[in-house]
Amino acid sequence: MELSAGASLFDSHCHLQDERILADFPAVCGRAKKAGVAVLSCCGSFEGDWQSVNALQADGLRIIPSFGLHPWYIAERTVNWDETLMALLRENPAAGVGEIGIDHALDKSTFADQETVFLRQLAIAAELERPVTIHCRRAMGRLVELLRQAGGVFQGGIVHSYSGPPELVKIIEGFGLSMSFSGSLTFPGNKRSAASIRKTSLDRLCIETDSPDIKPDGCGTPFNEPSSLPLVASTAASLLGMRVEEIVEMTFKNAARVFERQVER
Repeated sequence: MELSAGASLFDSHCHLQDERILADFPAVCGRAKKAGVAVLSCCGSFEGDWQSVNALQADGLRIIPSFGLHPWYIAERTVNWDETLMALLRENPAAGVGEIGIDHALDKSTFADQETVFLRQLAIAAELERPVTIHCRRAMGRLVELLRQAGGVFQGGIVHSYSGPPELVKIIEGFGLSMSFSGSLTFPGNKRSAASIRKTSLDRLCIETDSPDIKPDGCGTPFNEPSSLPLVASTAASLLGMRVEEIVEMTFKNAARVFERQVER
């Protein structure tokens, strides 16, 4: 689909450092700009990719970096991982903290370690006054408990690719977080995401691609790209009974509010 002239999209979560994207980076960025994407939040996931995220630049696109230790990679962390993260964030005032979180699709033996790492990163984000980007899979109830334990988030953030039950949306928003919906929203029969987006406050709604993963229905590229974001916007508009242009403008403002200090730098 094509957006009206002048419309700008904010991809609130992607991984441009992924080798699939880096292999064709100029073309991927060109397609993103043509699709109307103007700003992207790009998240690192482990110590080995933080510098790759830090180095990303693209003409005509604003890339906001975030650095975090994803639950999938906690076993690979170094002894001083948190000191490295703190130093990198201090060197990059325009960076957020992410992708961080908990994942109960992993082995149960990792849960305690996941939570220790997650809470430490929430504390780092609070100390440095940075927004967070949270991954949560099959653990939304536990996420609520951990956020309560941490006292919420202090500079906002998003729960990316929200897949939890609609009844938890308002509770999670109450911790200062926004809800971001990805290409999974476009999947036929995804009734839970449809119900959850309808429960989301309009000033807390964001959209994302999670590139290069979670290809939306109708995406024609070999892997997901930021250029597919209009498909998510169109589905969101249909589910909420709004015009696509309204969704584009609203989600851009919402994501820009989350990353306000980063956008301004």
